[in-house]
Amino acid sequence: MSESKSPRRRSLLKGAAIAAGAMSAPMVAVAQTTAFRFQSTWPAKDIFHEFANDFAKKVNDMAGSRLKIEVLPSGAVVPAFQLLEAVNKGTLDGGHGVVAYHYGKNSALALWGSGPAFGMDPNMVLSWHYYGGGKALLEEIYKSINMDVVSYLYGPMPTQPLGWFKKPISNIAQMKGLKYRTVGLAVDLFTDLGAAVNPLPGGEIVPALDRGLIEAAEFNNASSDRVLGFPDVAKNCMLQSFHQSGEQFEILFNRGKYNALAPELKSIIDYAVQAASADFSWKAIDRNSKDYIELKTKDKVNFYKTPDSILKAQLDAWDRVTAKKSVDNPFFKRVLDSQKAFAERAGQWQRDYMVDFKMAYDRYFAKGKKA
Repeated sequence: MSESKSPRRRSLLKGAAIAAGAMSAPMVAVAQTTAFRFQSTWPAKDIFHEFANDFAKKVNDMAGSRLKIEVLPSGAVVPAFQLLEAVNKGTLDGGHGVVAYHYGKNSALALWGSGPAFGMDPNMVLSWHYYGGGKALLEEIYKSINMDVVSYLYGPMPTQPLGWFKKPISNIAQMKGLKYRTVGLAVDLFTDLGAAVNPLPGGEIVPALDRGLIEAAEFNNASSDRVLGFPDVAKNCMLQSFHQSGEQFEILFNRGKYNALAPELKSIIDYAVQAASADFSWKAIDRNSKDYIELKTKDKVNFYKTPDSILKAQLDAWDRVTAKKSVDNPFFKRVLDSQKAFAERAGQWQRDYMVDFKMAYDRYFAKGKKA
């Protein structure tokens, strides 16, 4: 038998060919799934927790099998007001809440959501954050309190009602001594107006109202208020207020976990935040308007416009509170000055350019309706 036909030689040649092919073939990496455990500051039934899941789904859908965010409801790992510390320590990989909930760590943080923001609507506040210097200021404040997190703000919330009352109020004197729930700098505002304020988390408000621990409370919007059970314990809701007229959501990441992500996954998160912000605005209009009708028709809630005299008293109290805070806290003054400079420019543009939509609505729908 010739050497060329030897079984041993054929075997050696075959092995060499396989090895050569393996070396020339491109290496295909098997993608590993990075799992992030988030917690929201909202009860599972609240529409705000739904918004947190909406953001996570956008990230998960775009990232495929490379990144998966799971969102747990408030209290699943830590209480709502301990979210920032939990994300900073890595107890949680991230979270969904509002900046005002961190007010106790630095009063300036409440300026992202509390107060009239010099007349800026919620979307303008977000514009200030991303294009007017707010983002850099927020990062500086977090660094000063040793919170090593990555923060994204999104979702311009509609103006929040003055709140739910056992009896409607017609003047600011009726706020004196009233046991009232709110959060952030609104605590200082209503304390200045004489209320006895209790900053309860969202899931604890209705039980406290039911047991008489508080006499009145605000949370946020028609959809949240309805599902949390406010109409079961109070039948009067005062609409319009300056205490939280320009708030937004916050998505937090533990910085170490975030920095370990591939650049393209960070980009997915960036664009998911922007998409979720738009989607939130559209969904909120649809759901809040439907639930507003349900509250009036099915739940028999009486709605009242907050009198202008109370709104003016809020602005007077806000000026007193912010003047004191600006002296006590240099960050507070810097944030306030930055907002004021942006609001003066953007507010003038908005007032001059935007048509009065109320005129058109009233022409077609307001005839014969109660104010």
